Amino acid sequence: MKVIGFNGSPREKGNTEFLVETALEQLRKLGFETELIRLGDKKIEQCSGCYSCVKTKECSINDDFPQIFQKMIEADGIILGSPVYHASITPNLKAVLDRAGFLGRWVVNDMKAEDSTYQWKGTAFSGKVVAPITVARRAGQTFAFAQLLLWATVNDTIVVGSNYWNVGVAGKGGILDADQDAEGIGVITHMADNMAHVLKQLKK
Repeated sequence: MKVIGFNGSPREKGNTEFLVETALEQLRKLGFETELIRLGDKKIEQCSGCYSCVKTKECSINDDFPQIFQKMIEADGIILGSPVYHASITPNLKAVLDRAGFLGRWVVNDMKAEDSTYQWKGTAFSGKVVAPITVARRAGQTFAFAQLLLWATVNDTIVVGSNYWNVGVAGKGGILDADQDAEGIGVITHMADNMAHVLKQLKK
């Protein structure tokens, strides 16, 4: 089984990446294949709302998204990590999730006439296990955390939590100090244990 982790930060090896890697390392110890995806070095345009994916079942924008989407489809578990910018997730991660959610719905479903009622067949992410991680200097984590939860729940995934919200407190003055957040590290490690447990139960 494979779990991918997104570092939604534009910074490589920053606080977000540290906590996402903390989760991935724990999953590796438990026998999972993992992959870290850094969005900071990817070209990801925002969704253009063209609706071409309804018919073609693929995104019309030519950038790094198709490869990322394929990795999401192939993964059993997905960790969504983002620093908090003005109480929100980063634009790159938002763009990935907007496009993945839109395309993932139309890959599985067909658009109905205006006078018809949808009976959704699910999405491309149905049954996948998802966990969010947000990191902030002081506050704003829970709103960004909620953004990730809303994406996960509308896309028919299974969300795992921990013994506290999966958030880190780090980065005062831009410093890289997530490794000093002992409580956050414990929460994220337990989250990884929960994800492993759920994935193993689903595969029985």
